[in-house]
Amino acid sequence: MKIVKYPSEEDVSELVARPAVDLEALNGVVRQVLQRVKTEGDVAVKAYEEMFDHVALSELQVSDDEMSAAEAALSDELKGAIRQAYQNIRTFHDAQRHELPKVETCPGVTCWQRSVPIERVGLYVPGGTAPLFSTVLMLATPARLAGCKEIVLCTPPNREGHVHPAILFAAQVAGVSRIFKAGGVQAIGAMAYGTATIPQVYKIFGPGNRYVMAAKQAVSQEGVAIDMPAGPSEVCVVADEHANAAFVAADLLSQAEHGSDSQVLMITTSETMLHDVEQAVDEQLRQLPREAFAADALDNSRFVLVRDTHEAMALANRYAPEHLIIQTADYEHLAALVVNAGSVFLGPYACESAGDYASGTNHTLPTHGYARAYSGVNLDSFCRKVTFQQLTAEGIRSIGRTVELMADAEQLQAHRHAMTLRMRSIE
Repeated sequence: MKIVKYPSEEDVSELVARPAVDLEALNGVVRQVLQRVKTEGDVAVKAYEEMFDHVALSELQVSDDEMSAAEAALSDELKGAIRQAYQNIRTFHDAQRHELPKVETCPGVTCWQRSVPIERVGLYVPGGTAPLFSTVLMLATPARLAGCKEIVLCTPPNREGHVHPAILFAAQVAGVSRIFKAGGVQAIGAMAYGTATIPQVYKIFGPGNRYVMAAKQAVSQEGVAIDMPAGPSEVCVVADEHANAAFVAADLLSQAEHGSDSQVLMITTSETMLHDVEQAVDEQLRQLPREAFAADALDNSRFVLVRDTHEAMALANRYAPEHLIIQTADYEHLAALVVNAGSVFLGPYACESAGDYASGTNHTLPTHGYARAYSGVNLDSFCRKVTFQQLTAEGIRSIGRTVELMADAEQLQAHRHAMTLRMRSIE
C-alpha cells in the first residue's frame, strides 16, 4: 500500500485515479467474444465456458433436479440466514414504491406518470473466485417486487458443471424464473442477443470484473439497457483518532479479498491511527484464506493523512467510492457532506459486510468513480416511468397558441398544424 501525508492537488489527482487498464486489449477480447456469441449462440457460449471456466457443458439451463438438490445440500442455518437477508432486502426495497398524483399543469391539461415494470431482465451473478449468492438476493428481490414477468439469471458453473447450491437456493427464494450456466462476457452476450436456450432480455444487471463491465457497456450500444458500469469493487474509509483500528483494517480487508483488482482507500486525520491500521491490516491479512487476493489488492491501495475531517470528506467526494465508511466521532455531521458515493456506512458498527448481505440496502453499486452520476440498484431500476397527458377543449384553449408559436419558431409546420386543427374545431 502507498502512504501519502498531507496530499497536494497533484497528489489528489493521482489518489482518486483507478488502476490503469489496457482498454484496447480488453475491448478487443470483449468484441471478439460478443461477436461469436451473437452469430453462434449456444455453441459459442459452451465453447467459451470450456475455454474460460474449464467446464464442458451439455446443457446450459439449470434443471429442476439441480434446484432440488441444491436446497437439500444447504444447512438449515444457512437457509435461514438467506431467508432473513431476503426479508430485509425486500422490506427496504418495497418501501421505495411511490405514486405521483395527477397534476393539472393549467386549466384543462392533466399530466401524470405511471411506473411500468421491465418485462424481461437479465441478472449476472459472479461466481469465479467466490459464489456471490448475496447478489442474487440484491437483484432478483427488487426485480420481483417491481413486477418483472421474466427474471433470467446467468452465473458461471464450477469445473464439475454445477452452480453453487447457495446461488440456486437464493434464486428460488427471490423468485428467479430461469437460471443458466454461463459466466463472463459470454453470459452478457447471451442475454443481450439471445440464443436458442438463453432468452434475450431488455436490461442487464449485475457486477463483475473489467471484462464483464466492458461487455455490458458494449451491448448497451446495441439496444440493451444496463444498470450501471459496475466493475471491480472498492471502498473508502474515513477515520479519525476515535476510530477502532481493528474495525477499519477489517473493513479494508473485506473489500480487498474480493479480488486482486479491488481497491481500498483510507483517509484519516490521525497519524497514529494510520500506523495502527497499517499494523492491524498486516496482522489480519495473514489470517485470511484469500490472503493472496487481498495482498494483490493492497498493492493498488492508499492510506492518506489529511488535516481535518472536512478535507477528508472533500477527498472522499473526489474519489466517489462504491462504498464509503465514515468511522469518526462526528459521523452524523459528516454524513451531510456526502455528495458522491454508492452506499454509505455510518459509525463504528456499520461495516460494509452488513450492507453486502443483510441490512436491506442494495450492494450492486457504481464503481470506478461512476458514483458521481449513477445510483445503486433500487426498485426503480427495474421499472420504466411512462408519462401520460390528457387535454380537454379547455386545455386546447390554455396552451394552443403557445404550441403554435413554439412550433413556428422551430419551423415545424406539421406540429403547428396538429394543434391548429384542434383549435379550429372548438371555435
